[in-house]
Amino acid sequence: MAAKDPDRVLFLCERNSARSQFAEALLRHRAPERFEVFSAGLVPGAVDRHMVRALDELGIPTDRLRSKGVAEFFGRQTFSFAIIVCDRAEPDCPRLFPFAVHTLHWPFKDPASTQGDDTERLASFRAVRDRIDERICAWLEELDSPHDDGTD
Repeated sequence: MAAKDPDRVLFLCERNSARSQFAEALLRHRAPERFEVFSAGLVPGAVDRHMVRALDELGIPTDRLRSKGVAEFFGRQTFSFAIIVCDRAEPDCPRLFPFAVHTLHWPFKDPASTQGDDTERLASFRAVRDRIDERICAWLEELDSPHDDGTD
């Protein structure tokens, strides 16, 4: 019997500079054989250097990360899961992606909005990184549960 193709996951947020990049790298690190992982933003911005540093601290590769817009994927590819990581209060955050079987909402505070010096900003990025990683680990456990399809 042929091996099943990995499920495709797209993480979405406003700029694709931190939260969705964290999620892409962390899920790829946690379940590389199980998922093909991507991220995108509505208005892509530069990948945040604090996000890169926070992943580097854990030894998670960042060389594949680049900011991408939703147009790179919308209508061109299908996904098992589109996971929106914007804080629900952000009015421009995408609400529906019809090209995904499941659309999940995992709101996280945007660490790039943190005011303060470099140390304070990096601490905010680390905290968001850790919360995203915890959510990914919990979701992977949910998917392995025999009575759950992994949707919220």
